[in-house]
Amino acid sequence: MYDDDGAPRNPGRSLDALLALMARLRDPDKGCDWDKVQSFETIAPYTIEEAYEVADAIARGDRGDLREELGDLLFQVVFHARIAEEEGAFAFADVAEAITAKMIARHPHVFGDARAHDATRWEDHKAAERAAKAKGGLLDDIPLALPALLRAVKLQKRATRIGFDWPDLLPVLDKLEEEIGELKAEIAAGSPPARLEDELGDVLFVAANIARHLGVDPEHALRSTNAKFERRFRHIETRLAERGLAGRQPLDLLDSLWDEAKAIEKGKPA
Repeated sequence: MYDDDGAPRNPGRSLDALLALMARLRDPDKGCDWDKVQSFETIAPYTIEEAYEVADAIARGDRGDLREELGDLLFQVVFHARIAEEEGAFAFADVAEAITAKMIARHPHVFGDARAHDATRWEDHKAAERAAKAKGGLLDDIPLALPALLRAVKLQKRATRIGFDWPDLLPVLDKLEEEIGELKAEIAAGSPPARLEDELGDVLFVAANIARHLGVDPEHALRSTNAKFERRFRHIETRLAERGLAGRQPLDLLDSLWDEAKAIEKGKPA
């Protein structure tokens, strides 16, 4: 990439400018009133949101948006690093050096004498890193802030290391039916919301386990289904508008338009 004057762009200069901008935003005297009062805790939700927006730009294949969203995510990293630097904990350079060292350690086939690399070796490196952090149990370092479905899969994967897992998919499907039966029983009994939430959580946890056994990313699967619902619902809205209809409509009409949208997607006559 090149600057407007045709000179090769210097990524180090761009990063220095971003770090300087962040320092100015946090300046106690001349900074931005909003930026100055932020903390790790208040910024964390924005960091998660920006990561999802990066994933969304990738899913849409929009490289322009991807460039912008990566910039937003990088700004979040710089923001956290600046707060840490003000506390005297670490600075952005320490973050960069730490991840560089970690990646070199995890790729001995590239940077060392090892001749081969596989998923098992990668996991061995990660396991050694966790041991070095002196964590107590296998599940201790799985972040609480992860999306619930993704965290469920990570919890389940980690539990398999000591053999705590169903041998194949069929008993997991049976477990799903069992959990749905328990949910139905609580609903029939008129149980309070807390009980219903607990049973529904069990259903979702088993659904995540099914996805793991199928080798399917449940977050991606649900995003795809969300997109499918949006497409079909927009078809309903379009067809209603063509008929001059607005507001609530009979369910049988809405169902017929939904079926029409499904047929169109499958290439069948509507």
